[in-house]
Amino acid sequence: METAFEEKIWIEIAPVSEFSQDGGTCAKVGNEQIAIFHFQQGDKWYACENRCPHTGDMVLSRGLTGDSKGEPKVACPLHKRSFSLKTGECISGDSYSVRTYPVKVEGGTVYLAVDSSSVAKE
Repeated sequence: METAFEEKIWIEIAPVSEFSQDGGTCAKVGNEQIAIFHFQQGDKWYACENRCPHTGDMVLSRGLTGDSKGEPKVACPLHKRSFSLKTGECISGDSYSVRTYPVKVEGGTVYLAVDSSSVAKE
């Protein structure tokens, strides 16, 4: 579980060219799978855990993307529950949520901010 004192570090993921436009791509960071989304309109980037909290399936990177009243979202491809890519909260009325991650692009490369413990050497 995340604490307020957990140190965040930026890690390099891949060149922008490796990511789907208006879709998701999965990256493995330590033992975690993270879904990274690029919304071409506005050149916006978002990331969340790849695990659907409803059943634990690793599928959100293949989810349907879009927005709900201006809120960027991803819908689980199996169960259609939608999650805000800003807050991680379920916007389909359920109490589920997913963890989100800050994303930045510098010099044509995508970076994620993750807990330093997520990338600890094994």
